[in-house]
Amino acid sequence: MVRETRLHPDDLIAPLFVREGIDEARPIGSLPGQFQHTRESLRREVGELKDLGVPAVMLFGVPQHKDHEGSEAFNPEGIVQLAIQDLRDDHGDDLVIIPDLCVDEYTDHGHCGVLDDSGQPDNDVTLEIYEQVAVAQAVAGADIVAPSGMMDGQVFAIREALDDAGFDQVAILAYAAKYATALYGPFRDAVDVTIVGGGDRKGYQQDVANAREAMEEIREDIGEGADIVMVKPAMPYLDVISRARAEIDIPLAAYHVSGEYAMVHAAALQGWLELEPVAFEHIGAVKRAGADIILTYFSRLIAEGLQ
Repeated sequence: MVRETRLHPDDLIAPLFVREGIDEARPIGSLPGQFQHTRESLRREVGELKDLGVPAVMLFGVPQHKDHEGSEAFNPEGIVQLAIQDLRDDHGDDLVIIPDLCVDEYTDHGHCGVLDDSGQPDNDVTLEIYEQVAVAQAVAGADIVAPSGMMDGQVFAIREALDDAGFDQVAILAYAAKYATALYGPFRDAVDVTIVGGGDRKGYQQDVANAREAMEEIREDIGEGADIVMVKPAMPYLDVISRARAEIDIPLAAYHVSGEYAMVHAAALQGWLELEPVAFEHIGAVKRAGADIILTYFSRLIAEGLQ
């Protein structure tokens, strides 16, 4: 009766991976219980999640072919575009489909954009690519696009491109405060991404020590037309989530990332803690901090536990 924070499957978005050129789903070793899906196994997984009450999925693609600009990300026959069409055919308007909008999974260098002579993403050239990706995803049937590359002006460019193409109703979930964390390792295994030369993304993702800067990024994305803004990762940045909730009125998302998920599984495997209670405590804390929407690999476990 007096519980202040309650989880519900409606709070959740399940991140899922779909891989081109495989015949059966492949387990991801560093993400127990998660898979690189075929198109068919993805359809089964999403159907089960929907039956559990999870209303939305975020899709990440693993293509067979990678190149300098990540052209498979905007190929109409690219793996994510085909998966979107599959899920739209299966579920009509009863499922919210959110493709990740970035090119790191599709580039041969592992960065989030086309590289300049210094080996860092060329911001303006990359925005032109993002515009093409957004329209391709919208044509395929996406409800929401989720730009995650942290390029300056990406939300404005994508909003204009969608509007010009007649997709003014497609919303934007902006990775507004995406930190250059050490917690993304299992995700990079899941999408087969290696940054060439052992580099990193600290030049365009948020400094892990900064909170005021994150709020500037959030306000900027809202000003450019974001419908939802997101903080990523979640648990180490509950202060940022809480501050954002106090200062903004639009929907706020948080991404409980691969490293956060994997750590809990690893400790549970050793018998050092119980998996399900810790999962509920973590995701409950993210909601308590102020997130309206939580992306988590624990979506199935949480939804099953709430039945």
